[in-house]
Amino acid sequence: MAPALSTSTAVRGIVCMVVSGVLATAQDAVMKWLTTGYPVGEILFLRALFAYIPIGLLIWNAGGRACLRTNSAASQILRGLLVTGATLIFVIALKLLPFADAIAASFTAPLFVTAFAAPLLGESVGWRRWTAVMVGFAGVLVMLRPGVSLELAMLIPLVSAVTGAFRDVFTRRIIPHENAAGTLFYSFTIMFLISGATLPFSWTTPTAFDLGLLVAAGTMFGACHYLLILAYRYGEAAVVTPFAYTQLLWAVVVGYLIWDQLPDIYVLAGAILVAGSGLYILHRAARRRAA
Repeated sequence: MAPALSTSTAVRGIVCMVVSGVLATAQDAVMKWLTTGYPVGEILFLRALFAYIPIGLLIWNAGGRACLRTNSAASQILRGLLVTGATLIFVIALKLLPFADAIAASFTAPLFVTAFAAPLLGESVGWRRWTAVMVGFAGVLVMLRPGVSLELAMLIPLVSAVTGAFRDVFTRRIIPHENAAGTLFYSFTIMFLISGATLPFSWTTPTAFDLGLLVAAGTMFGACHYLLILAYRYGEAAVVTPFAYTQLLWAVVVGYLIWDQLPDIYVLAGAILVAGSGLYILHRAARRRAA
């Protein structure tokens, strides 16, 4: 009976990961839609505000106020700054780029995490994973297509991916000593405060419909992070993480249905190289843990 139970639990983890990708894609689409009429700082502020709804439920489920204790306020602030920076840059990318292109470029983050893990965490990265990183970066060059028609705007989500990689590497350093729910709360609070500071300089009163979209986006944003936590609780990373790449499919579908945009052959080819190298890096990491 044990194998059946294990399989059932892994399936729940996969479902959580897929649904998390759907919610992430949906709220990214809302962000792109709203950037045509509202300042980015205002959008981030209102999304962070409404994200406190699912975050509050997560904190309550994790033990209430006790999970907000932290061993290093400075570490929480630094992570919050990295989260805010990566999110801000990515929303700008959503505003300037076709939807699926921005999502595809954001999936370079695991490549940067692997590259940074060796110097910053002291992790051993073998030649196979370094080769996969190089293949992934070749995919990035295909998406940028230098010498053909250089897409400078594609650099924006890459900067977001680099910032996000620093966030993830730093998270791996502090999370053994911090509560996950509390860390999520502090990161959102930093984003809430920084984006709120921009409101006196740029504010457009949202319509009732757009306010509803922001409520939905904030709720989905918090919910997708909660589902990510559940996904890794139910299933091993090697099992559930590959299903995060289903977000690329949702992005293509949403981009076509809403904006009538399809990624060109360069973005598709580059995305395949990036996704393939990311999956191979995950496979090698899982084999190392098993060994």
